[in-house]
Amino acid sequence: MTDIADWFKNLPIFTKYWLTCTVVISLLGRFGLLPMYHMLLLWEPLFKQFQIWRPLTALFFYPLNAGTGFHFMLNCFFLYNYSLRLETDHYKTSPADYFWLLIFNWLCCVIIGLAIELPIIMDPMVLSVLYVWCQLNKDVIVSFWFGTRFKAMYLPWVLMAMNLILSSGSMYAIIGILVGHLYFFLKFKYPQELGGPSLIETPSFLKSYFPDITGGVYGFGVPPVNRRQEQQPQQAGWGGHNWGRGQVLGRN
Repeated sequence: MTDIADWFKNLPIFTKYWLTCTVVISLLGRFGLLPMYHMLLLWEPLFKQFQIWRPLTALFFYPLNAGTGFHFMLNCFFLYNYSLRLETDHYKTSPADYFWLLIFNWLCCVIIGLAIELPIIMDPMVLSVLYVWCQLNKDVIVSFWFGTRFKAMYLPWVLMAMNLILSSGSMYAIIGILVGHLYFFLKFKYPQELGGPSLIETPSFLKSYFPDITGGVYGFGVPPVNRRQEQQPQQAGWGGHNWGRGQVLGRN
């Protein structure tokens, strides 16, 4: 129990609360302590009855039963691993930026969910975060089930194909990929590679609540190189490579 408490205590703040709320609210719904209907993302109750909690509960809640338990565990596994890696690697010195990533992706999932009547947005939200990590570490080799190995940039598409084969959740995967790509494009590719303005800068009030952390050296998961700086002499460091870490997703 002490080891579990230490592990939980050492989790970074946003991954900790996201994972905790997901597990607790889903279990409360499983045992009937929270009514499932009131946790779904539905247009009419949200706007006509002002049940404003629904966008949040639709993120944290997942209906648990004999047929969905394994998928829920996979979602929690991906949530923990890739949210943890983003928060402790690329966003280690800028927690407000990671919180803004979560807010931006969540808002996009809510808007799309309302538009096409998706009552639960856990799947696309988790995959959108996984997609961002894969783009920041696209050349890292990851291992998947049955010993298959490929670059991280292909992992979201492999998961989408797996969902298409094993369940009817491919639509959730497509939405997650679209949302993750939208964030990555607006945050990194458009301003840094195409020379456009930064359209999704982190609001200053988030920076005041979660100020940047100074000091330390962090080299995992780096954004694309700014094309406007390509002509400048390269500085030596880390052997001239941008390193990322792979994640074993399954075993034979």
